[in-house]
Amino acid sequence: MSNVTTAPQTQAAPRAKAERKLGSTPPALLVVQIIIIGLVIIFALFPVVWIISAAFNPSGSMVSQSFIPQNVSSVDELLTNFRRLFDDPTIPFWRWVGNSLVISSVTTVLTVSMTALSAYSFSRFRFYGRRTLLVGSMLIQVFPNILAMVALYLLLLQVGQYVPFFAINTHGGLILVYLGGAMGANTWLMKGFFDSIPRDIDESAMVDGATHWQAFTQLILPLVVPIIAVVSILAFVGTLNEFLLARIVLTDRENWTLMVGLFNFVSAEFTNDWGVFAAGSLIAATPVVILYLSLQRYIVGGLTVGAVKG
Repeated sequence: MSNVTTAPQTQAAPRAKAERKLGSTPPALLVVQIIIIGLVIIFALFPVVWIISAAFNPSGSMVSQSFIPQNVSSVDELLTNFRRLFDDPTIPFWRWVGNSLVISSVTTVLTVSMTALSAYSFSRFRFYGRRTLLVGSMLIQVFPNILAMVALYLLLLQVGQYVPFFAINTHGGLILVYLGGAMGANTWLMKGFFDSIPRDIDESAMVDGATHWQAFTQLILPLVVPIIAVVSILAFVGTLNEFLLARIVLTDRENWTLMVGLFNFVSAEFTNDWGVFAAGSLIAATPVVILYLSLQRYIVGGLTVGAVKG
């Protein structure tokens, strides 16, 4: 009988302590905290609100722009920038969107596949050169891609002579470049999650006659869905937003990604049309927001477990 009455009291003790601590906060300190939080929120949301305002500003200028567009007589006029994106025959906007989605999706699938296999190998197997490969893959990521631009360009020129699919101005070549730089940090992140899974699961499967591949695909993969979601988001968003390598590898306007195409609206070619650039940016952010909302329940768990353990 004593055990039954003690358990609720034990569970209620931390809650009561937290309530007393919250109630003991001085009013002045609470006001300061609210002000700081409000300033941080305003600072974070200001660029987003400004881009939304610029997208619906028919003047296309960022100099005289206000949060609420001025001198607008109709709702149709607010969509001027969007109509130019969709209706101008010289701007293959939807082609750019399709190119970006295809490149990002293929890169994400291949990155997750290779990273999962590499992380499982580093986590479960012990072989010669294991630590050297782990440290080397991380050190390579220290150097930015800008240092390898010339080497990557020449490499694609040479490879394209034998395999045209991976040549300059091809999506295959750009995907190949992206895959080369996606292994380091993602492998370490996923390896930390694999290390948190008990080896008893693998050993039990081996006792029952399963192979390493069967244990990996049927037992381990269902347990690492959170970190797979995290790596997928990082790979997809990073590829979708990448500009520098895409601008170098892709030379034909029809093959451009969305980031490369939008850049030309603020360059000399399209005479610095910031309104159209902002409208395209809103559309480009849509798949990222959808991806985050659909996988948000995996993000926190995948990052924390992979970072703390391992």
